[in-house]
Amino acid sequence: MDGGTLAVLAAAIVIAGAALVVALKAMRPQTQDPRAGAQMAELTGRLSQLAESHAAAQARMSEQLQAQERAIGERMNDVTRRIGEDLQKNTVKSTETLGQLQERLAVIDAAQKNIAALSQEVVSLQDILSNKQARGAIGQTQMEDLVRNVLPPGAFDFQVTLSNGKRADCVIRLPGPPGMIAVDSKYPHEAFVALTQARDERTRALAETAFRTDVLKHVRDIAEKYIIAGETADQAIMFVPAESVFAEIHDRFPMVVEEGFKRRVYIVSPTTLWATLNTIRTILKDARMREQAHVIQTEIGKLMEDMGRLNDRVAKLGTHFDQTQKDVREIVTSTEKIISRGHKIADVQLGEDPAPIARTVPEARPLPERLQ
Repeated sequence: MDGGTLAVLAAAIVIAGAALVVALKAMRPQTQDPRAGAQMAELTGRLSQLAESHAAAQARMSEQLQAQERAIGERMNDVTRRIGEDLQKNTVKSTETLGQLQERLAVIDAAQKNIAALSQEVVSLQDILSNKQARGAIGQTQMEDLVRNVLPPGAFDFQVTLSNGKRADCVIRLPGPPGMIAVDSKYPHEAFVALTQARDERTRALAETAFRTDVLKHVRDIAEKYIIAGETADQAIMFVPAESVFAEIHDRFPMVVEEGFKRRVYIVSPTTLWATLNTIRTILKDARMREQAHVIQTEIGKLMEDMGRLNDRVAKLGTHFDQTQKDVREIVTSTEKIISRGHKIADVQLGEDPAPIARTVPEARPLPERLQ
């Protein structure tokens, strides 16, 4: 039961008590019974006590209601504060999440732009590869870059016309044997694309036949055009500018590779061409060393002649040095004799004071050890 209900009930009790007192007073006769008066007085006292109790209960109830109101107010303030803090935190988190979402959307937008640009570039590349001349230019440029970066100048030439009127993409000049090796770039793009895009067995079989025929034709053409007895080496190199095409040939078409071996046409990719060119560079270095071997031997012979002349001159210098030592020893002997005679002359007493003559005669010094 809440405080309002208790207050209404207490008020009803007080009103009922007051009404009872009034009724009793109205019913009291003119001649009052002493016992009735005593009872009335007792009832009146009880009603007064009830009223006082009701007032005290109402005061306590009011205090309790005020305390409850203060507690409810504090709780409401605490709940309001917590709700405000939670709302603020949620707002901050939502702001951060929105910022991160915007950043991610910006990254996705940039990625989509890059994908669109890449798609355009892929389409452009496909257009380039679909053109036979442009495709050949790509392979030629890649092959020329590899050759220039590995081999020394003078060891190669590009677009060389041979005696049969055929023009090789590149020739590598080696000392004979083997001699001049021709390198030709081939890119069977259409057949390879058809092979990779085949989705059923029949289409795949047709694509494999076309690809094998195309590569074999390139091998035979190179063998016929660029291997000339007495002019070129008995072997040639077929450069395939795509590693994927090279791997497909060696993985699924071994008979094409064997046909190349038989015709002495070796199929290479950018990686294997780089290794081949490094081997050729080592061969060229060894050949130059052998060519310069006779020059080194000639220079060593001249060096030995110079050493012989130097030895003769040192011997002559030693003879002159011995003669010089002999002459110096004779000079020292003469000097000692002169000094000895000087002492003898100084010892002759010509007067009373011979000291000035004696002081002017030097002592003989020994010959240095290097001249003895």
